[in-house]
Amino acid sequence: MSTAVAAVFAGILGAVVGSFLNVVAYRLPRGESLSHPPSHCPKCGQPVKPYDNVPVLSWLLLRGRCRSCKEPISPRYPIVEAGTGLLCALVVVVKGPEAEAIIGIVLVLLLVPVTLIDLDTHTIPNKITYPGFVVGLVLIAVLETDSLVEHLIASAAAGGFLFVAWFAYPRGMGLGDVKLAFVLGIFLGKAVAPAMFVAFISGAVVGGLVIARMGVKDGRKAGIPFGPWLALGGVVGLLAGDAIVDWYADSFL
Repeated sequence: MSTAVAAVFAGILGAVVGSFLNVVAYRLPRGESLSHPPSHCPKCGQPVKPYDNVPVLSWLLLRGRCRSCKEPISPRYPIVEAGTGLLCALVVVVKGPEAEAIIGIVLVLLLVPVTLIDLDTHTIPNKITYPGFVVGLVLIAVLETDSLVEHLIASAAAGGFLFVAWFAYPRGMGLGDVKLAFVLGIFLGKAVAPAMFVAFISGAVVGGLVIARMGVKDGRKAGIPFGPWLALGGVVGLLAGDAIVDWYADSFL
């Protein structure tokens, strides 16, 4: 299979799974079943018909409204679907139709609901991070056996670093962020280093902008979650982390 065909396939699959990830992000924090009841309008309760559940296209054809009661449907749904599809396609473009792409796509599918849930609730569920770590460990052990030790060390380093930061200043982040760092390390290996760098820089920049706009007192109370910035770093590490590490090693070591 060529890279182009594999990327298109991954993009379509990502958009379809992205539709389900919208459900995960909404229901998981509420303790609701992910499978029952089927997708339905939160206002009128009417089930979503299969032909109204096509990623992105259905939202566009319905002009962002429920077919039954005309209640607006948040644009977040098609954005998540399209974004997940795009990220999955990019992973294949960068990694090629190889086993490494499978690992990257799985990481993307973990980071999307983590980001949405953390933005909504300021929490990162253990129901995602714990299985995510196990899945990552199994994938690396099976598909990238020779680099398993590297990935274990990277996981311990990234998670340990954030644990020390959390222990020193627990108000700065939550344990969910620490657990997510362990997950990033097991998936990314050495590429977790630029991922963590991007996470801290982007979080610091956005936090500084919020404080500049709201003032120090109100800005600190804003409670900006760190999980989305870890996810952003994870995507950068996934798509460009190895190249960044190799460039740094060649230039400065």
